[in-house]
Amino acid sequence: MPTMQATDFFSDLDRVAKVRYQMADTLSDLVEILINTEKDSAQKSGELGLDQTIEDMETASKNLRQGVFRLLVLGDMKRGKSTFLNALIGENLLPSDVNPCTALLTVLRYGPEKKVTIHFVNDRAPNTIDFKEFKQRYTIDPAEAKQLEANQELAFPEVSHAVVEYPLPLLEKGVEIVDSPGLNDTEARNELSLGYINNCHAILFVLRATQPCTLAERRYLENYIKDRGLSVFFLINAWDQVKASLIDPDDIEELAEAEAKLHLLFKSHLTDYCLIDGQDWYDERVFAISALNVLRQRVQNPDTPLEGAGFPQFIAALNTFLTQERAIAELRQARTLGRQAKNRFGEAIDRRIPLLGQDVDELKQRIVSVKPEFDQLSNIRDQFRDDIRSLRDRRSQAIANSFRSYVLNLENTFEQDFLRYQPDIRFGDFLKDSGRSAFNAQLKQAFEQYVNDKFYAWSRTAEQEMDSAFEQLSKNAAQYGASYTKITDRMTEKLTGGKTHIGLPNDLGDDNSPSWAKWAMGLISLASGNVAGIALAATGFDWQSILLNFLTVSSVALIASSLFGIVLGPLTFALLGLGFGAFQLDQARQELTKAMKKELVKHLPKLADEQWQPIYDAIQDCFDKYEETVIERIDQDISSRKAELDNLVKQKESSEINRDAEIARLQTAKAEITAACQQLESAYQYLLTTDHPH
Repeated sequence: MPTMQATDFFSDLDRVAKVRYQMADTLSDLVEILINTEKDSAQKSGELGLDQTIEDMETASKNLRQGVFRLLVLGDMKRGKSTFLNALIGENLLPSDVNPCTALLTVLRYGPEKKVTIHFVNDRAPNTIDFKEFKQRYTIDPAEAKQLEANQELAFPEVSHAVVEYPLPLLEKGVEIVDSPGLNDTEARNELSLGYINNCHAILFVLRATQPCTLAERRYLENYIKDRGLSVFFLINAWDQVKASLIDPDDIEELAEAEAKLHLLFKSHLTDYCLIDGQDWYDERVFAISALNVLRQRVQNPDTPLEGAGFPQFIAALNTFLTQERAIAELRQARTLGRQAKNRFGEAIDRRIPLLGQDVDELKQRIVSVKPEFDQLSNIRDQFRDDIRSLRDRRSQAIANSFRSYVLNLENTFEQDFLRYQPDIRFGDFLKDSGRSAFNAQLKQAFEQYVNDKFYAWSRTAEQEMDSAFEQLSKNAAQYGASYTKITDRMTEKLTGGKTHIGLPNDLGDDNSPSWAKWAMGLISLASGNVAGIALAATGFDWQSILLNFLTVSSVALIASSLFGIVLGPLTFALLGLGFGAFQLDQARQELTKAMKKELVKHLPKLADEQWQPIYDAIQDCFDKYEETVIERIDQDISSRKAELDNLVKQKESSEINRDAEIARLQTAKAEITAACQQLESAYQYLLTTDHPH
């Protein structure tokens, strides 16, 4: 695997940032050309109906200019997340002392001056504080964090997150880092961390060499990371401690054997989370590092090479992902939008120029002649809308029904599944009231974790159903888009009396399909922070909010309160009546599980029925948002084509059009648009082909 130093990484990031700004400027230039052309057209031969094209490019230009590579750092408490980040940025910036741990979700971004801004969950205005106060006020002791977790409380419930601004080279090159609290913080804090996942380009998941994949870490990976199409880099920190833990640290063979065993152990746990389209990317996604050693070197000299276990290899892999895979996908959209603008404008003036010399009556007759084609465009819109609604109704019903079946089936698997969640039973403690109370609290927490795990397991299958549905809609959009283009080409032929030039698809799938079809296929996403461009994400559909909704509903709380008011009876009886040997304790655990199951099954039908409708409605809403945007874009395209012709008629009726001057004006605008698109192409190809310094 190639290696890389910080200076090379910064150089590549800087190159991408420059290309991003250059393409943003070019899109702005295109917008200005089109706006000015439309203003002149309104006074000359009538507007060409380019509002949607202008709006899309304005949004894309703004997103490019504001765009960053956003990295989310996840990991359990005391894994060295902040130490790793400090090593990466080359300064001891974030709290990373031996005992306290970060208690807030912290967004680290570039700013000309050092500043920390605390944002609150209510309407309270943000508060700016200095770094010293930030470290003192918003870090807590791990023991306190554990107690908060046990009580299901937030360390700072009134605070949403902190934004740390700092004039650091890495941040100035367009990187934004989100540092999260530990995974075993409260569930509410986990939800806050998860809210950033879909808006991040990559996740850096920090583990510790001396604690290979704890149950909490495996549960988190299974529930929140697996099968979600996320780009995750695993950093096994404190690798130097493997050597320090040996009886003879200088024994090379013993060290090699210990490291080999650890690598095999981590690979057995992490391989499933490194599969991309069926391919194993473990070697490109998992790195053993020693962050503290690197931090010590870089604090003394930020330009110190990133030497040490795994760090250069990790930087090289992250660089490849960000500056090649992500950047190319992001900037390809800008190029596609430029091409669409060029095609749309070219089509418009190819229709306009032949019509300039016609008198009003002849022009009106030609417009009447294409009415059947306009009706056909509307029919395509209606057919696609019917497809969306039909698929919506089928998937809403199927997914809601699958939830109901899944919940009812918990009765059949509960006894086996819940055993691994049960807290330990200690006979001596259990005889005391305080001991039973503590056990009851642990049992309640275990049950809530069981519910969480089960529902998230179901959500993954539901997500696959949704992905499949939108993949089908993408194919439909491509087919309808091709039919739509054939009709608009035929309209142009009837209006102008000449053959149209039909563009051929290129290697990237950029054909002359209408822009609405590209959006519906997921090739373009203009949602801020979501440059990947998948149609499902573009709707704003959020599984986390849906799950959180039904995981916190009253029915779940009722089950918990009902369960934990009665289940200790059978357990107490079993313990006191049978004694407290290993066999009796195991029997007591089984009795407890049976008692819980007996109570649980009373509530499962109600839970299944209560949540069927919210899930059904959420799926419906997802498809409805998609339909709304697609149909709005198709309607806008049809309306602009009609308006383009109506505007020409009105202009001819109101004043004489100077045909030669108008042709010259339109051709000049076309040349300017073509030149701008060539600039977009050149910038894109530069990023695509420039050799990296490593």
